[in-house]
Amino acid sequence: MVKRTLFFSNPAYLSTKNEQLVVKFPDETKAIKTIPVEDIGYIILENQQITLTNGLIMKLVQNKAAIISCDSQHLPCSLLQPLVGHSEQTERYRHQLNASVPINKNLWQQIVSTKIKNQAQVLITLKRPLGRLLEWGTQVKSGDADNHEAYAAAHYFQHIFNIEGFSRNQSRSSPLSLPPNNLLNYGYAILRAVVARAIVSSGMLPSIGIFHKNKYNAFCLADDLMEAYRPFVDFLVNDIVENESCIYQLNTSLKTKLLKIPTLDVVIDGKKSPLMNAISRTTQSLYDCYSGNSRKLLLPTF
Repeated sequence: MVKRTLFFSNPAYLSTKNEQLVVKFPDETKAIKTIPVEDIGYIILENQQITLTNGLIMKLVQNKAAIISCDSQHLPCSLLQPLVGHSEQTERYRHQLNASVPINKNLWQQIVSTKIKNQAQVLITLKRPLGRLLEWGTQVKSGDADNHEAYAAAHYFQHIFNIEGFSRNQSRSSPLSLPPNNLLNYGYAILRAVVARAIVSSGMLPSIGIFHKNKYNAFCLADDLMEAYRPFVDFLVNDIVENESCIYQLNTSLKTKLLKIPTLDVVIDGKKSPLMNAISRTTQSLYDCYSGNSRKLLLPTF
């Protein structure tokens, strides 16, 4: 089932009644809205004058819905997830924590190889210079020892948006939030939340990564697994860049387009499904690798 993504940018009072999310507005002339809790996958809260009752939070968490709060710059900054996401959680934690270095290096090799190949397909689709991406995608070694990911990213972001001088690593005089970086940042934040939700639902710890190991990062594993899915966000952002007249301000219209990320069509293991469902298959396949039942991650094909 495809879960709904709800976005709240205006003051509202959110509560629950009869297994429904009830939305009331300060303007009493606006009608009260209701949505079945079981249909909700993600709630994004952008306005600081939004109130949620504890009863609603409890029902959303029990339904494994992700509650995402935004900061003063309107970028997602926090994610509320269930404390218990799977009935076999303890055993799954144990397998994840006991994963050997060779297993993690092999998993990272698969992720980077898939990411580069997907980046190549994006460039092919957009008729951009391909460079050596197809070659690099087949040459990734265990643990990406030769750092093909960085070489591929350098070429990829120089050409995907057809914007001269564009970089994901801009100077202080040209902030990273400038377009289309502002769109990429927002899109990646949504993708990260989708991945984190799937990891918890699969009974694993989002903070214990495969490659990312920053002690200050609570979502290392989410940052690992989302790598192969980033090109889907990039392609959507490019479409926005080419078809929208103003992309300097992240307005409601642009956010609405980016909030479609969880429902983007993705092909995984030869089958098409919404991105949120595909990621759940990826996280389950990761656990199968950790438990010794498989050596292959199910990753998307652009």
